[in-house]
Amino acid sequence: MTSRERFLSACACQPLDRPPVWVMRQAGRYLPEYRALKAKSSFLEMVKTPELAAEVTLQPLRRFALDAAIIFSDILVIPEAMGQGYKFRDEGGIGMDFRLDNIAQLDRLDPTGVAQRLDYVGQALTRVKTELKGEKALLGFGGSPWTLATYMVEGGSSEDFARIKQLFFTDRPFFTALMEKLTTALIEYFKMQIKAGADAIQIFDSWGGIIAGQDYEAASLRWVREIIAALPKDFPIILYAKGAPSQLTDMAFSGAKVLGVDWTVDLGVIRRLVPDSIALQGNLDPVLMNTTPEIVRREATRLLETMRGTRGHIFNLGHGIMPEAKIECMESLVETITQWK
Repeated sequence: MTSRERFLSACACQPLDRPPVWVMRQAGRYLPEYRALKAKSSFLEMVKTPELAAEVTLQPLRRFALDAAIIFSDILVIPEAMGQGYKFRDEGGIGMDFRLDNIAQLDRLDPTGVAQRLDYVGQALTRVKTELKGEKALLGFGGSPWTLATYMVEGGSSEDFARIKQLFFTDRPFFTALMEKLTTALIEYFKMQIKAGADAIQIFDSWGGIIAGQDYEAASLRWVREIIAALPKDFPIILYAKGAPSQLTDMAFSGAKVLGVDWTVDLGVIRRLVPDSIALQGNLDPVLMNTTPEIVRREATRLLETMRGTRGHIFNLGHGIMPEAKIECMESLVETITQWK
């Protein structure tokens, strides 16, 4: 069985001798080869240059026995392609070119033709697909409408998300119009990624946990459902919502084949709560990758034992790998998983 087949079998909840493994946000400052590229090109330059994006995507697979690659890109390419650019603030975090707060700005956002404007992502996917030769799975991704809207309305990174929440509660027509535009853009974008060679698509609802549980459906999940319904039937979609464990049972009926789970919950308990037809992805605490190989081996083994005898488990971190991660910890993690029986 190839790594690609192993990954897709896990998505379909087929029995495997071990879970496939890949790590969210594989590229990062913990890899010296990534830092070498970053010294010559900015993050956005690497995202928008297919040759560089493909190179960064492949770097972790050259070092580690991972079963899947995730394309190097950024969720905010969608608002940028619609007309709201972004940059990285000197003090840290994201800054949008403007804060979306009036109907004239909203009207100027154009969700049509997004696939053409983001063709550089498709080119990078095609390059990586060719390099992988069917031996590894290739994942595309994007942000959820709700998560993208938080950056657009807040004007960038936020500590309290007050503006997006206020918009949701006080001006539902404006909020709905924004979400409709984002949903349209994302459907086109994901279809382009699938056509370019993605074996699965991950939808990151990174800020799904900041909205009250009873409002999650209206604020986020209904738009995710619409996106998944518009994509090819039975195509593997991974849905990850950080900080929203109480919504996992609802998410299980979104149409997604896989649910990503953060590190704050017991994955074995979640396995008993969601249908057997839904695969689970996760959920090692990414901070562990900053510790020691021995600690990583111990905690990874404990998670594997928790899931022993279950189907449809994709081993992953509970969120993106951190810049402080140690290469020796990553080596220990992959070795532990690939040798586990």
